[in-house]
Amino acid sequence: MEITSNTVLAATREDIELHTADGQVLVGELALPESGTPTATLITLHPLPTHGGFMDSHVLRKAANRLPKLANLAVIRFNTRGTSSPRGASTGSFDGGVLEQHDVAAAVEFAKSRGLTNLWLVGWSFGTELAIKYGPDHEISGAILLSPPLHRASEADLLRWNEFARPLIAFVPELDEFLKPKEAAERFALVPHAKVLAFDGEKHLWVGESATRRVLNQIVQEVNPSVGTLPTSL
Repeated sequence: MEITSNTVLAATREDIELHTADGQVLVGELALPESGTPTATLITLHPLPTHGGFMDSHVLRKAANRLPKLANLAVIRFNTRGTSSPRGASTGSFDGGVLEQHDVAAAVEFAKSRGLTNLWLVGWSFGTELAIKYGPDHEISGAILLSPPLHRASEADLLRWNEFARPLIAFVPELDEFLKPKEAAERFALVPHAKVLAFDGEKHLWVGESATRRVLNQIVQEVNPSVGTLPTSL
């Protein structure tokens, strides 16, 4: 069976609710390997909801559909405040990345409450801003940034990662309209241990199955390298 954009591999899936410190209820999904203990947990943070981002944004959905089976990873997806998807609507209103700090905290606390370990924030676009700004507030292993625009995250936010000293890994498409690899390397230089990976030929939205496979393979390489290259068929 070839793995395609619509493939959903075996996993234990559960609809979840996250409860924030300021009283919001966020809807989401937890996907776990069918058996055993996950090697790592991906807490995914979706793109800008005012421009169509939500928990089903395609790379995040495909991570949840594939990586529990192929890489022994747990994947948490959820709608940030004020965001809707087929799973449902999270309460509250979009706050431009400010009150969303409570959304990140609720997701991390949920993961810990379920006994999940080796927690990684995986943000995409707007989600990378949340990971950069609020990751150092939590007990996480590191953060992976897909197409970071660095619009809301400040120099001060980046400098916090020096003290935090956890991995900060940016996946930067060559043709990204917001931040290209050369500028990304310059701006992430504030975090000497940060890793900036350029993806030749790719764009901000990682369109197409080839782009998705490149992203998922690199995520797995960072958090569970013993898996090796992900299969394209089963």
